[in-house]
Amino acid sequence: MKFLTPEQKKFYDDNGYVALDILTEEEKDELSRDYDIIFKEKAQSDLEATWQGDWNDKKEKMKQEVKSIHGLQMYSATFTRLLLNKKLLDACEDVMETPDILLHHTKAHTKPPGTGSPFPMHQDYHYFPFKKDSMIAVFLSLDAADPSNGGLCVYPGSHKLGPQEDISTAPGYHYLSQEIFPIEKALPLTLTRGQVVIFSYLLIHGSYDNTSDRIRRMFLIQLMSADDIPMAKVHLSDCQKMVLRGHCFSREADIKRRHRDFVEEEKIAKGM
Repeated sequence: MKFLTPEQKKFYDDNGYVALDILTEEEKDELSRDYDIIFKEKAQSDLEATWQGDWNDKKEKMKQEVKSIHGLQMYSATFTRLLLNKKLLDACEDVMETPDILLHHTKAHTKPPGTGSPFPMHQDYHYFPFKKDSMIAVFLSLDAADPSNGGLCVYPGSHKLGPQEDISTAPGYHYLSQEIFPIEKALPLTLTRGQVVIFSYLLIHGSYDNTSDRIRRMFLIQLMSADDIPMAKVHLSDCQKMVLRGHCFSREADIKRRHRDFVEEEKIAKGM
């Protein structure tokens, strides 16, 4: 183990997630400041990302919103430094059991006080399935979070169930049966400011609506093993396959393919 204790590693293996204290107070302050600067600078953009579909019968009765920006490392070097944080990558290497770690994507979600919408119980697997299921999420809670301000909740051990049925009625969104996996039976996670939760992309998880007078800001990093293989050419994002630790030699080196248009590749893959 490079960062995790044997007890923490066993907890992750048994439960599919582990909460860790990794960042210094200075790092937390810098991330929080630049996070707010990015959202302020992009306030006039379309940032609304409330989960669509027929899973939430409250969405038609009240205002609910989630503001989201993907690829924060493309706006601020502060988030690039976080991707390369040694302690964070040590913890991820312990969890993933590989020294070769690639970036899949990053994103930020902000739940405003009083109107922040919930996320249905889901597995990240359905958004970007991989052959070896090496994918993990690094969930950074920039604010203290609990159920009242839209905090994260999980079904411990559910990563061992494998992929569950995606019943989404909205293209581009995925979620599981909310009757089989109701949010009321999930385990709420109470996190301190700047705490990190690492979890398997097979873990069933969601989050509550923000009914409090406190904001809930999060930053998510999705990582994969360099030797894993995507099952579909979807979710192509900024800096995808960037080597954060170790090596990756599956990438082409053909000089004739040095210029790549990922947008066009994704359109072709989707038959657009």
